[in-house]
Amino acid sequence: MEIKVPVLPESVADATIATWHVKSGEAVTRDQVLVDIETDKVVLEVVAQADGVMGEIIHDTGATVTAEEVIGKMEAGGAPAAKKDEKAASKDDTKAETTAKSDTKSDDSNDDALSPSVRRMIAEKGLDASKIKGTGKNGRVTKEDVEKFVAGAPAKAAAPAAPATTAVAGDRSQKRVPMTRLRKTIANRLLEAKNSTAMLTTFNEVNMKPIMDLRKQYQDVFEKRHGIRLGFMSFYVKAVTEALKRFPEVNAAIDGDDIVYHNYFDVSIAVSTPRGLVTPVLRDCDKMNLAEIEKAIKELALKGRDGKLQMDDLTGGNFTITNGGVFGSLMSTPIINPPQSAILGMHKIQDRVMVVDGKMEILPMMYLALSYDHRIIDGKESVGFLVTIKELLEDPTRILLDI
Repeated sequence: MEIKVPVLPESVADATIATWHVKSGEAVTRDQVLVDIETDKVVLEVVAQADGVMGEIIHDTGATVTAEEVIGKMEAGGAPAAKKDEKAASKDDTKAETTAKSDTKSDDSNDDALSPSVRRMIAEKGLDASKIKGTGKNGRVTKEDVEKFVAGAPAKAAAPAAPATTAVAGDRSQKRVPMTRLRKTIANRLLEAKNSTAMLTTFNEVNMKPIMDLRKQYQDVFEKRHGIRLGFMSFYVKAVTEALKRFPEVNAAIDGDDIVYHNYFDVSIAVSTPRGLVTPVLRDCDKMNLAEIEKAIKELALKGRDGKLQMDDLTGGNFTITNGGVFGSLMSTPIINPPQSAILGMHKIQDRVMVVDGKMEILPMMYLALSYDHRIIDGKESVGFLVTIKELLEDPTRILLDI
């Protein structure tokens, strides 16, 4: 049986073999992940079509491949019969084999539970996954676990690899790692955005106390009713959607000498994953309530963490929201996500002294930053858009009353 690269999306010309999870001669089971193939946007998993034995690996890790190219071969149906014959040999052998099979199964299941980025890291460093203690959910191994395992490994094992570097530079060492396809794509797109748009950023700040009070009052009821916690992102998305309705230029894009106005509201949400920053899309946000938005964001975040995002999840989007506040950012100037015309940066909520009705009060404040393409959006529209978001967040009932 031939192992082929899956059909690639229309916008993707080629891909890179990220990690082989099996070696030649290894027994494989149906639906077992054989290899991860990395494209510019997503990681594709190729699974075994039947039980059998892994044969020749034609293209190894790091090779560039195209759609439907043969990258390996396997023999179907050989392994299971051999195992059954060995199992019937004797009672003692059966006992030993059962134990061995149990251990192997455990190792395989642990390996299957690893995210693509962790599997790739383990493969690059030549580690044994079964020796790494996982601290994630259900004992899952995380990238931090791998890094701790490597840091705690005996120095003697690392010494033969680069004795000259150690002798010349002492403790001053460096590591050269090739960029992943996703990182190269991110770099190219950011550079393109900088060079091809007239980008400008405008700022404002918002008092988050009304939303924080609302969450505190209804959090338990909301979670009990909808099965998910009420976060800040759903409020941000609803406010942005309403502002996009009022300022259609921000929801538009430049295509050559034309301006394309979108009559729908697909909002990209910047999500940090082990592979890098991706922007999965929430579609038709104007038709979603707060609970639906929270569930959709959680689903996309989990898919991003586990490397399960598909091209459809990442395609499209008329406007982007990025929340650097979760990492502690107080203020930033986000870069536009082409071909979109604007991006909104949310930041850390921090208590500050503000003057309200002539008196000083301590309020939880957050800076907003809107980066926009000045070729299509003027200052009046950009400032009005940001002020609209500020007003909606400071008085959330406006969202419900559509005022």
